[in-house]
Amino acid sequence: MGRALLAAGALLGFLGVAAGAFGAHAMRAKLTPERLDNWKTAADYQLWHALATIAAGLAAARWESGAAAAAGWCFVAGALVISGSLYALAVTDRRKLGAITPIGGMLLLIGWALLVVAAATA
Repeated sequence: MGRALLAAGALLGFLGVAAGAFGAHAMRAKLTPERLDNWKTAADYQLWHALATIAAGLAAARWESGAAAAAGWCFVAGALVISGSLYALAVTDRRKLGAITPIGGMLLLIGWALLVVAAATA
């Protein structure tokens, strides 16, 4: 499980860097400052949670912890939902997409709570 999370975290990181660069260069002239800020927020959350996924993967491998593995997958799912909805909001400006964003945030919070449990019970 740890290796899969390490790979997922690395992929999230790769795509987060690519999305950040794309937003900074290709999207800057196409998006309003507010929508560009949504894009930047999406890339930021994606990159931070790529690192969190890698940390959870390392913890899952070292501690053989179900909680650490679950935390990692919550980070992956949460990053995809929160960042994906913010990228889509930035490109389309459809405010209804903002209703999905808190689901991603909740998954990230659950991931952090599970990582606390994994560390406390290791």
